[in-house]
Amino acid sequence: MKLKLRITKSIIPNLLTLGNLFSGFSAIIYISKNEFEIAAGMLLVAGIFDLLDGIVARLIRATSEIGIQLDSLCDAVSFGVVPSYFLYTVYFHSLGEIGIVISSLPALGGVYRLARFNVHATLEDKNYFTGMPIPAAAIYIMSFIVFHYLDPNLSENLKTIGIFIVVFSAPLLMISIIKFDNLPRPSWKSIKVHPWNFGITIFGIIVIIASLGKLLFPMMLFYIILNVLRALFNLGKNTPGRRISGSKETSKLKNQKI
Repeated sequence: MKLKLRITKSIIPNLLTLGNLFSGFSAIIYISKNEFEIAAGMLLVAGIFDLLDGIVARLIRATSEIGIQLDSLCDAVSFGVVPSYFLYTVYFHSLGEIGIVISSLPALGGVYRLARFNVHATLEDKNYFTGMPIPAAAIYIMSFIVFHYLDPNLSENLKTIGIFIVVFSAPLLMISIIKFDNLPRPSWKSIKVHPWNFGITIFGIIVIIASLGKLLFPMMLFYIILNVLRALFNLGKNTPGRRISGSKETSKLKNQKI
């Protein structure tokens, strides 16, 4: 009896997705060896694989339901478990059992964020994400640890305050309903529609490379603050008081016309 192996073109993006998972697993191994810079590098490699699998799937028209689920499972490890384990290893292990609970928060928030995304995958706005994307949250955490928490020149008090801010803010931003900008696609149409987003993204990449990664965390903070401020601004425009006053003004104008 001959076994028929059915190979489809979706195997290409799926292999890239598995490359994401392998990179995340490798990061865990290096964290356990206290080789934090290599671990951070593997996390960035996981991010590259995560970016490429979607691009390749769209280019060869090989998007599939299994691809969406596989991507989320791999992201849960690379961008959820890895940052949490990173936080636990560098600081929260010193707090005992409560440290386990606190350091698990990015993983828990990230998995919830992924589940919500999968449910609304076909309804998601292409230009925005609802809640901070889990890869962005992972880079936010990793960049703080590598370039600031492990910096011997930074005071211990600032390190402690910073790591608590990061561990609580990352999951909250992920499970929030704040709209976060998606990375602009490298096309002329995307540049014309969103020139500012494209320009800021290119500027950020150049700054990060020029600083050898040292400005990665400040750029992530800028990304977060920009999106949070926009959400607050939009919330102010849509407050009930403003809507009521707006409707009153409209009714007055109608009465005047009558």
